[in-house]
Amino acid sequence: MARRQDHDGFFTHPLAFVRAERSWTYQDLVNVIARHVGNMAARREKAWRWENWGVVPDEDSQYALARELGVPHEQVRRLGWPAWLPAGDRLNVELPWTLEAALSSLDHTAGAAVLDRRAFLTLSAGTAVTVANQWLSLEPPRVDAALRGGMIDSTLVEALEQRLPTIRQMQYALGGGSVRNLADAELRLVTDLLSRSSYTQQIGERLFNVAAELGRVAGWSSFDAGFHASAERYFMAALRASHAAGDRAIGANILKCMSLQLVDAQRPDEALAVATAARDGAKQAPPRIIAMMTVREARAHAVLGEAMECERLLVKAEAAMSRADDVESPGWTSYFDKAEYCAQVAACYLLLRRHQATDHWLSQSLNLQPAERPVDRATYLMWRAKTVLELGDVDHACTLVSEAVPSIAAARSARNRRRLVNLQAKLNAHHQHPAVAQLDEQVRTLIA
Repeated sequence: MARRQDHDGFFTHPLAFVRAERSWTYQDLVNVIARHVGNMAARREKAWRWENWGVVPDEDSQYALARELGVPHEQVRRLGWPAWLPAGDRLNVELPWTLEAALSSLDHTAGAAVLDRRAFLTLSAGTAVTVANQWLSLEPPRVDAALRGGMIDSTLVEALEQRLPTIRQMQYALGGGSVRNLADAELRLVTDLLSRSSYTQQIGERLFNVAAELGRVAGWSSFDAGFHASAERYFMAALRASHAAGDRAIGANILKCMSLQLVDAQRPDEALAVATAARDGAKQAPPRIIAMMTVREARAHAVLGEAMECERLLVKAEAAMSRADDVESPGWTSYFDKAEYCAQVAACYLLLRRHQATDHWLSQSLNLQPAERPVDRATYLMWRAKTVLELGDVDHACTLVSEAVPSIAAARSARNRRRLVNLQAKLNAHHQHPAVAQLDEQVRTLIA
């Protein structure tokens, strides 16, 4: 029987997955619980609120559902709602940090994670921090020459490496939803080469490096498209691949992406711990990478409202960024130019509600933003619209949103569409303003 999904094509809550696995409607769910509890009013609205409003069921209802699902009561108490729900496969984070485990992780991810429709995190609280600290503390394994099948030479690896900038550029231009399948297919190819071919130690390290970056791109694309469980799987496999390659900078960048996903999932303490591990792992990296990791850690402090620590790190980030052009950096860092740096500083001040500073940094970022990054430009236009609205300029806010709408419509970025919905709700508080009414006509079909 076909699984029911929400209107965006993915499961937005573990309970939605549980219902879909059993073809339960909301009414079916409350009826099942009522049979066990006896005195519960079987109203479907209860289940809807549990799934969509974040309402936590009472203890009797949870235990009743657990009995139906075969989950021990001890597990319900230990994990809490909704983590105890049997919502599909979970990542095996107990694997050792070996080459064999890295290959196994890639093999179980490429081609499979792209099919994962769960729009929620599956790793329990604290697991990402544990993994990040393991990565930080362990020395990478030696990549031994492999003798399995046909010999891989540097020409083929170079061709794979040269495809990476194009895939990243497509992500910047089209959004994650348009690119994740392509990145997954490339990752499957590289994984098969690692598993079935012969290569030298140096070639093996380069292949693991390519796999790590493809996994990161696939993870970020999945995150941008709203598929959080899929993103987790890619990020974890990519982190192991970067460890196998012995490339701390790529690993730090993967952790940086994971940190932002944890922020999005409202796990700010974990996000900070993972961002700190990323910066610690990149201490010997070129200045551009140090600036990148430092501003991400500053942003994690801003999420927690820790203004002084955020400001301290922004000073360090500025010092590193001032030297960024003096030292050569890997190709994957090219997006972190002055425009992106200004946007990330602005993100910190936006979180701290320092609206004048936010507007200053976003103005710089948008003036420098290259045309080939329309998804990011749309993001920063909406950030600035939110900022100027807070400063009382409704007309300017509407102008900025209107400028962002074409890029949002063209790209498959669930995060930008969600930002637009939230911003439109704020603007509707000024619904009598002519500019708001005009903008509403422009975006109504897009966010319907």
